Amino acid sequence: MKFRMIQRCRDAFPIRLMCRCLRVSASGYYSWATRGPSARTQENARLLTRIRQLHADSDGVIGSPRIWEDLRYAGERCGRHRVARLMRRAGLRGLPQRRRWRTKPSGTPPAGTRNHLERDFTAIAPNTKWVTDITYVRTAEHWLYLCIVLDLYSGLVVGWSMSARQDCQLVVQAVLMAIWQRPTRAPVILYSDRGRQVTSAEYQQFLAAHQVTCSMSTVGSCADNAAAESFFGVLKRERVNRR
Repeated sequence: MKFRMIQRCRDAFPIRLMCRCLRVSASGYYSWATRGPSARTQENARLLTRIRQLHADSDGVIGSPRIWEDLRYAGERCGRHRVARLMRRAGLRGLPQRRRWRTKPSGTPPAGTRNHLERDFTAIAPNTKWVTDITYVRTAEHWLYLCIVLDLYSGLVVGWSMSARQDCQLVVQAVLMAIWQRPTRAPVILYSDRGRQVTSAEYQQFLAAHQVTCSMSTVGSCADNAAAESFFGVLKRERVNRR
Protein backbone atom coordinates (compact mmCIF):
# COMPACT_ATOMS: atom_id res chain seq x y z
CA MET A 1 0.00 0.00 0.00
CA LYS A 2 2.82 2.44 0.89
CA PHE A 3 4.74 1.60 -2.28
CA ARG A 4 1.63 2.28 -4.38
CA MET A 5 1.24 5.67 -2.70
CA ILE A 6 4.85 6.53 -3.50
CA GLN A 7 4.32 5.39 -7.09
CA ARG A 8 1.32 7.70 -7.50
CA CYS A 9 3.10 10.71 -6.01
CA ARG A 10 6.58 10.22 -7.47
CA ASP A 11 6.18 13.13 -9.91
CA ALA A 12 5.24 15.54 -7.12
CA PHE A 13 7.73 14.63 -4.37
CA PRO A 14 11.22 13.11 -4.18
CA ILE A 15 11.09 9.35 -3.81
CA ARG A 16 13.67 9.14 -1.00
CA LEU A 17 11.84 11.84 0.97
CA MET A 18 8.57 9.90 0.74
CA CYS A 19 10.34 6.69 1.75
CA ARG A 20 11.71 8.37 4.90
CA CYS A 21 8.30 9.83 5.77
CA LEU A 22 6.57 6.49 5.29
CA ARG A 23 9.40 4.59 7.01
CA VAL A 24 10.17 2.26 4.13
CA SER A 25 13.49 1.65 2.41
CA ALA A 26 14.20 3.19 -0.96
CA SER A 27 15.77 -0.07 -2.13
CA GLY A 28 12.57 -1.91 -1.20
CA TYR A 29 10.51 0.54 -3.25
CA TYR A 30 12.77 0.24 -6.31
CA SER A 31 12.67 -3.54 -6.03
CA TRP A 32 8.86 -3.43 -5.90
CA ALA A 33 8.63 -0.97 -8.81
CA THR A 34 10.80 -3.08 -11.13
CA ARG A 35 9.21 -6.37 -10.16
CA GLY A 36 6.79 -7.89 -12.66
CA PRO A 37 3.18 -8.77 -11.82
CA SER A 38 2.78 -11.68 -9.43
CA ALA A 39 1.45 -15.06 -10.49
CA ARG A 40 -1.82 -14.29 -8.70
CA THR A 41 -2.20 -11.01 -10.58
CA GLN A 42 -1.54 -12.70 -13.90
CA GLU A 43 -4.04 -15.45 -13.09
CA ASN A 44 -6.67 -12.87 -12.13
CA ALA A 45 -6.11 -11.06 -15.43
CA ARG A 46 -6.53 -14.30 -17.37
CA LEU A 47 -9.63 -15.22 -15.39
CA LEU A 48 -11.14 -11.77 -15.88
CA THR A 49 -10.74 -12.15 -19.64
CA ARG A 50 -12.84 -15.32 -19.54
CA ILE A 51 -15.36 -13.64 -17.26
CA ARG A 52 -15.74 -10.72 -19.67
CA GLN A 53 -16.29 -13.15 -22.55
CA LEU A 54 -18.98 -15.11 -20.70
CA HIS A 55 -20.67 -11.90 -19.61
CA ALA A 56 -20.65 -10.57 -23.18
CA ASP A 57 -21.96 -13.87 -24.59
CA SER A 58 -25.00 -13.56 -22.31
CA ASP A 59 -25.67 -9.97 -23.45
CA GLY A 60 -24.75 -8.75 -19.99
CA VAL A 61 -27.51 -10.76 -18.31
CA ILE A 62 -25.85 -13.30 -16.02
CA GLY A 63 -24.15 -12.36 -12.78
CA SER A 64 -21.34 -13.86 -10.74
CA PRO A 65 -23.18 -17.05 -9.58
CA ARG A 66 -23.98 -18.16 -13.14
CA ILE A 67 -20.56 -17.15 -14.46
CA TRP A 68 -18.89 -19.07 -11.63
CA GLU A 69 -20.93 -22.16 -12.56
CA ASP A 70 -19.95 -21.82 -16.23
CA LEU A 71 -16.28 -21.47 -15.29
CA ARG A 72 -16.43 -24.53 -13.07
CA TYR A 73 -18.14 -26.49 -15.85
CA ALA A 74 -15.32 -25.46 -18.21
CA GLY A 75 -12.72 -26.81 -15.77
CA GLU A 76 -11.62 -23.58 -14.09
CA ARG A 77 -10.64 -23.88 -10.44
CA CYS A 78 -11.80 -20.68 -8.78
CA GLY A 79 -13.98 -19.58 -5.91
CA ARG A 80 -17.38 -17.97 -6.19
CA HIS A 81 -16.31 -14.96 -4.10
CA ARG A 82 -13.22 -14.49 -6.25
CA VAL A 83 -15.37 -14.28 -9.38
CA ALA A 84 -17.70 -11.81 -7.67
CA ARG A 85 -14.75 -9.67 -6.55
CA LEU A 86 -13.20 -9.54 -10.04
CA MET A 87 -16.55 -8.65 -11.60
CA ARG A 88 -17.15 -5.93 -9.04
CA ARG A 89 -13.74 -4.36 -9.70
CA ALA A 90 -14.33 -4.52 -13.46
CA GLY A 91 -17.80 -2.98 -13.15
CA LEU A 92 -19.58 -6.09 -14.44
CA ARG A 93 -22.95 -7.10 -13.05
CA GLY A 94 -25.91 -9.22 -14.05
CA LEU A 95 -29.45 -8.16 -14.73
CA PRO A 96 -31.61 -8.36 -11.57
CA GLN A 97 -34.95 -10.09 -11.73
CA ARG A 98 -38.09 -8.01 -11.56
CA ARG A 99 -40.59 -9.64 -9.24
CA ARG A 100 -44.25 -9.38 -10.05
CA TRP A 101 -47.02 -11.05 -8.16
CA ARG A 102 -50.04 -12.34 -9.99
CA THR A 103 -53.00 -14.54 -9.26
CA LYS A 104 -54.74 -16.96 -11.58
CA PRO A 105 -58.31 -18.20 -11.27
CA SER A 106 -58.39 -21.79 -10.08
CA GLY A 107 -60.85 -24.52 -10.77
CA THR A 108 -62.10 -27.52 -8.85
CA PRO A 109 -59.74 -30.49 -9.31
CA PRO A 110 -61.27 -33.67 -10.70
CA ALA A 111 -62.19 -36.36 -8.21
CA GLY A 112 -59.28 -38.62 -7.29
CA THR A 113 -56.61 -36.15 -8.39
CA ARG A 114 -53.76 -35.68 -5.92
CA ASN A 115 -50.22 -34.34 -5.78
CA HIS A 116 -48.02 -37.21 -6.94
CA LEU A 117 -44.81 -35.15 -6.87
CA GLU A 118 -44.98 -33.87 -3.27
CA ARG A 119 -42.28 -31.31 -4.20
CA ASP A 120 -39.87 -34.05 -5.24
CA PHE A 121 -38.41 -32.47 -8.38
CA THR A 122 -35.90 -35.26 -9.01
CA ALA A 123 -36.43 -37.85 -11.73
CA ILE A 124 -34.48 -41.06 -12.34
CA ALA A 125 -35.16 -41.19 -16.09
CA PRO A 126 -36.31 -38.90 -18.91
CA ASN A 127 -40.04 -38.48 -19.54
CA THR A 128 -41.15 -39.75 -16.14
CA LYS A 129 -41.97 -36.43 -14.46
CA TRP A 130 -43.18 -33.33 -16.27
CA VAL A 131 -44.44 -29.97 -15.03
CA THR A 132 -46.49 -27.46 -16.98
CA ASP A 133 -47.46 -23.85 -16.44
CA ILE A 134 -48.65 -20.74 -18.29
CA THR A 135 -47.18 -17.25 -18.37
CA TYR A 136 -47.89 -14.10 -20.35
CA VAL A 137 -45.63 -12.18 -22.72
CA ARG A 138 -46.21 -8.60 -23.85
CA THR A 139 -45.81 -8.02 -27.60
CA ALA A 140 -46.09 -4.91 -29.77
CA GLU A 141 -49.71 -5.75 -30.62
CA HIS A 142 -51.22 -7.60 -27.64
CA TRP A 143 -50.57 -10.09 -24.87
CA LEU A 144 -49.56 -13.64 -25.76
CA TYR A 145 -49.82 -16.61 -23.45
CA LEU A 146 -47.01 -19.17 -23.35
CA CYS A 147 -47.46 -22.70 -22.03
CA ILE A 148 -44.50 -25.02 -21.51
CA VAL A 149 -43.94 -28.64 -20.50
CA LEU A 150 -40.67 -29.11 -18.61
CA ASP A 151 -38.95 -32.46 -18.13
CA LEU A 152 -37.67 -32.62 -14.54
CA TYR A 153 -34.94 -35.12 -15.47
CA SER A 154 -33.13 -33.00 -18.07
CA GLY A 155 -34.57 -29.57 -17.33
CA LEU A 156 -35.43 -29.22 -21.02
CA VAL A 157 -38.64 -27.81 -22.46
CA VAL A 158 -40.15 -30.81 -24.25
CA GLY A 159 -43.35 -29.08 -25.32
CA TRP A 160 -44.65 -25.55 -25.72
CA SER A 161 -47.40 -23.52 -27.36
CA MET A 162 -48.43 -19.87 -27.67
CA SER A 163 -51.82 -18.30 -28.17
CA ALA A 164 -53.68 -15.04 -27.72
CA ARG A 165 -56.22 -16.94 -25.61
CA GLN A 166 -55.59 -18.65 -22.29
CA ASP A 167 -57.81 -21.65 -22.87
CA CYS A 168 -57.65 -25.42 -22.62
CA GLN A 169 -56.23 -25.83 -26.14
CA LEU A 170 -53.18 -23.79 -25.16
CA VAL A 171 -52.20 -26.48 -22.63
CA VAL A 172 -53.31 -29.39 -24.81
CA GLN A 173 -51.07 -28.30 -27.70
CA ALA A 174 -48.03 -27.99 -25.42
CA VAL A 175 -48.61 -31.41 -23.85
CA LEU A 176 -49.26 -32.93 -27.28
CA MET A 177 -45.85 -31.73 -28.49
CA ALA A 178 -44.23 -33.36 -25.46
CA ILE A 179 -46.12 -36.60 -26.11
CA TRP A 180 -45.04 -36.70 -29.77
CA GLN A 181 -41.36 -36.42 -28.91
CA ARG A 182 -41.61 -39.12 -26.22
CA PRO A 183 -39.85 -42.26 -27.54
CA THR A 184 -42.15 -44.69 -25.70
CA ARG A 185 -45.68 -44.61 -24.32
CA ALA A 186 -44.54 -45.31 -20.77
CA PRO A 187 -46.65 -43.60 -18.07
CA VAL A 188 -45.57 -40.11 -17.08
CA ILE A 189 -46.64 -37.81 -14.25
CA LEU A 190 -47.62 -34.29 -15.32
CA TYR A 191 -47.88 -31.69 -12.56
CA SER A 192 -49.82 -28.45 -12.95
CA ASP A 193 -51.56 -25.91 -10.79
CA ARG A 194 -55.34 -25.79 -10.49
CA GLY A 195 -56.06 -23.41 -13.35
CA ARG A 196 -59.38 -23.73 -15.10
CA GLN A 197 -57.64 -24.92 -18.27
CA VAL A 198 -56.28 -28.08 -16.61
CA THR A 199 -59.30 -28.93 -14.47
CA SER A 200 -61.64 -29.13 -17.44
CA ALA A 201 -63.11 -32.47 -18.51
CA GLU A 202 -61.65 -32.07 -22.01
CA TYR A 203 -58.11 -31.80 -20.65
CA GLN A 204 -58.51 -34.71 -18.23
CA GLN A 205 -59.85 -36.98 -20.98
CA PHE A 206 -56.90 -36.00 -23.18
CA LEU A 207 -54.39 -36.97 -20.47
CA ALA A 208 -56.09 -40.29 -19.79
CA ALA A 209 -56.05 -41.19 -23.49
CA HIS A 210 -52.26 -40.73 -23.62
CA GLN A 211 -51.36 -42.47 -20.33
CA VAL A 212 -50.42 -39.24 -18.58
CA THR A 213 -51.12 -39.09 -14.83
CA CYS A 214 -52.47 -35.73 -13.70
CA SER A 215 -50.91 -34.29 -10.54
CA MET A 216 -52.22 -31.21 -8.73
CA SER A 217 -51.79 -29.55 -5.37
CA THR A 218 -53.99 -27.40 -3.19
CA VAL A 219 -54.72 -23.73 -3.79
CA GLY A 220 -51.91 -21.36 -2.79
CA SER A 221 -49.11 -23.95 -3.04
CA CYS A 222 -47.04 -22.02 -5.59
CA ALA A 223 -43.81 -23.71 -4.43
CA ASP A 224 -45.11 -27.01 -5.79
CA ASN A 225 -44.50 -25.71 -9.32
CA ALA A 226 -41.17 -24.05 -8.54
CA ALA A 227 -39.39 -25.66 -11.51
CA ALA A 228 -41.67 -24.07 -14.11
CA GLU A 229 -41.80 -20.74 -12.26
CA SER A 230 -37.99 -20.68 -12.13
CA PHE A 231 -37.78 -21.28 -15.88
CA PHE A 232 -40.21 -18.45 -16.59
CA GLY A 233 -38.22 -16.15 -14.31
CA VAL A 234 -35.00 -16.81 -16.23
CA LEU A 235 -36.76 -16.52 -19.60
CA LYS A 236 -38.26 -13.13 -18.81
CA ARG A 237 -35.15 -11.75 -17.13
CA GLU A 238 -32.69 -12.83 -19.80
CA ARG A 239 -34.78 -12.48 -22.96
CA VAL A 240 -38.29 -11.01 -22.75
CA ASN A 241 -37.65 -8.00 -20.50
CA ARG A 242 -34.50 -6.99 -22.41
CA ARG A 243 -36.31 -6.12 -25.62
